[in-house]
Amino acid sequence: MAQRDPDGTILLFGGRSEIGVALARRLAPGRHVVLAARRPDDLADETAALLAAGATEVHTVAFDADDTDSHPTLVAALVEKHGPIEAAIVAFGILGDQARAEADVAHALQIAHTDYLAQVSVLIPLAQAFRVQRSGTIVVFSSVAGVRVRRANYVYGSTKAGLDGFAGGMADSLHGTGARLLLARPGFVVGQMTKELMADGVKPAPFSVDAEAVADAVARAYRRGRTDVWIPGILRFVFIGMRLLPRAIWRRLPR
Repeated sequence: MAQRDPDGTILLFGGRSEIGVALARRLAPGRHVVLAARRPDDLADETAALLAAGATEVHTVAFDADDTDSHPTLVAALVEKHGPIEAAIVAFGILGDQARAEADVAHALQIAHTDYLAQVSVLIPLAQAFRVQRSGTIVVFSSVAGVRVRRANYVYGSTKAGLDGFAGGMADSLHGTGARLLLARPGFVVGQMTKELMADGVKPAPFSVDAEAVADAVARAYRRGRTDVWIPGILRFVFIGMRLLPRAIWRRLPR
């Protein structure tokens, strides 16, 4: 089990992420929190929420998810300035537009870059730092959309499939180091990322959750020392069956 440092810092990559901030609030009491996001001077609401939740200090730093060349230097600087790191929450990403991505190569590549390549470029230096530190937890947000990719959102789903595999392998590589990776697989999340979909008439999938429910489940898994969590838990068993559905049926399923 990963060790928790009583004086450790909580890093959030994606400082405006609805789920990321909700999780950081649950881990914040008695901790320093660092919010990494574009426009770091525009995080007053997130900072206030974390201080109200019990954070002792909240710092903000500029972070461009798509500027992958800057990530190793940024991670090293944050570890040096704010370490030891108790938890690093990686919670940035975009949903994109599936219909547009099927015809617009640039848009499809943007989704792939932000939701997979940029994640990898943050996770590798974090894992290196945590191995040296020999403690701490990296929290990664995959999705059930990546467990078996659907026709309705295959561009986004494929990035989550790749991230899920990458994070699972990284979790195994951290075993025995004192650090760990916690992989979260939520179902359909009703919130800021999906509000445009719902405005266009897309109905939430069965077993949908909101950001607060996701944060509650991940915080429980974090405190119990787990390495993966499905939200809600029933989806773990639902997708055992989903994997077995014939492709002719699977391709007709809605989002």
